[in-house]
Amino acid sequence: MAEKIGELLVAKNIISQEQLAQALEDQKKRGGRIGTALTRLGLVKENELLQFLSEQYSVPSITLSEFTIDPDVLKIIPDEVASKYHVMPLSVKNSNLIVAMSDPTNIFALDDIKFLTGYRVEPLIAAEGAILSAIDTYYKTTTAGLGNLLDEYNVDVDDVGLIEESEEIDLSSLERESEDAPVVKLVNAILTDAVSKGCSDIHVEVYEKTFRVRFRIDGSLYELMRPPVAMKNAIVSRLKIMARLDIAERRLPQDGRIKLKMGKGKEMDYRVSVLPTLFGEKVVLRLLDKSNLQLDMTKLGFDPDQLVDFQHAIHMPYGMVLVTGPTGSGKTTTLYSALSELNKTTENISTAEDPVEFNLEGINQVQMHEEIGLTFANALRSFLRQDPDIILVGEIRDFETAEIAIKAALTGHLVLSTLHTNDAPSTINRLLNMGVEPFLVSSSLNLVVAQRLARRICADCRQPVDITREQLEKLGTIPESLPDPVSLGKGGGCDTCSNTGYKGRIALYEVMPMTDGLKELVLQGASAMEIKREAVQGGMKTLRRSGINKLLEGTTTLEEVLKVTVHDDR
Repeated sequence: MAEKIGELLVAKNIISQEQLAQALEDQKKRGGRIGTALTRLGLVKENELLQFLSEQYSVPSITLSEFTIDPDVLKIIPDEVASKYHVMPLSVKNSNLIVAMSDPTNIFALDDIKFLTGYRVEPLIAAEGAILSAIDTYYKTTTAGLGNLLDEYNVDVDDVGLIEESEEIDLSSLERESEDAPVVKLVNAILTDAVSKGCSDIHVEVYEKTFRVRFRIDGSLYELMRPPVAMKNAIVSRLKIMARLDIAERRLPQDGRIKLKMGKGKEMDYRVSVLPTLFGEKVVLRLLDKSNLQLDMTKLGFDPDQLVDFQHAIHMPYGMVLVTGPTGSGKTTTLYSALSELNKTTENISTAEDPVEFNLEGINQVQMHEEIGLTFANALRSFLRQDPDIILVGEIRDFETAEIAIKAALTGHLVLSTLHTNDAPSTINRLLNMGVEPFLVSSSLNLVVAQRLARRICADCRQPVDITREQLEKLGTIPESLPDPVSLGKGGGCDTCSNTGYKGRIALYEVMPMTDGLKELVLQGASAMEIKREAVQGGMKTLRRSGINKLLEGTTTLEEVLKVTVHDDR
């Protein structure tokens, strides 16, 4: 069949006879189907091959990276059957089981699955590599699929004792289990795997009958594995010991930090948060990889005119610059990039952070400890007695902090800080609602930046896609000069991006300099909508407009822009 497909591709002038011979040779060495060999060698694009096979077999094709599979559907086809026939269950409609297959003509596979499940099987065609990746991703979350991983680290589940849920805990036994070689190896494997996958957070979660580990990659959570519930206390305790936390305290939240040597002189920091839940303790680890910290603000995602405004504001001798957005929107990276540019021997820079995420040479960083009275407000008061030039306040949370920060900005200091608001104009109202007087806001504030993170299209599997004007109009006002349809980019899915079509993220910015017109509106008590209207008339690009620019540049996709920004009329 491989040669037949290859010959048909040659007959259709999709590949040459020489390329077919090259692919057959690769297939002999590395295995897989002929189509996999062709795409592996870059002789045929995956979407082009799928379209050809779909027409050849008269079976619809599917891009697995765009499909989210319900865990209940996975239970219908066992791991070993999925691996044997290269088949992935997708959904159930009435008595039909929809599956993705690399070879929908495999009658033996279809019959076996029908007999095993009792469903009528409706096949769709998908790339073999995408199916194998999906099987690896989804099925290794089950206990059966995890067996290979546990075997690899010599973890014998029977050797790990289940600690009964009670207040009476044998601490010596718990500590001994957490130091067992299998548990240590498994925890180390999770921590190092997170680094290799470019993960930003690790979630270790305990439920009544399940225990799972999830990775956040490029803003989205993916399930990595489901270790046996019997291992939960040993794994959680191991993480707490590494973070120097109290393993006996299981009723209160705890925070700590883990530092690991990764080899070749590289160190990795993990910020650890432990939270008691109904069935045990949930652990979330934030990866702080200084080697991946982007301190060059020209590469963050600013449009050229936005970058000019931002750099002008941070180089002013006094005043306040605020960066706003939700948790995880990249505010810290933007502020650190500003500090990196301002960090000179002639400047005294102090920061109050909660927590300090990265250590920056030449900058005096202070970790907040509210339990002993070291708050943002108290740290700010101390900074002003330390002859500062530039002050960074991790977050303005209350009136006291806002008042001291604004007074510092009015007395010859540059103050950088963050707020949690939806966009730049609403930051003004947030400060006023805290109790700050309008004249203080208008006289101290230099510039406000709002930001979001959108996933980048994977460079290795990027392919053109046509988007109609009708689709683009979901975003709002679109330039009349654009053709219909317009050719943009999309990720097809590959090993580099784990078949998601995305790799890395880019920031979308809304930069609002405080012009005289805006200051006048603040003094008049204008609404956020009036401030936004004035700012846009003055040249401010909204978050949605910034997203449209990145979309038209081919950096991200329509779905991402719709996901992370809202319509400008809202």
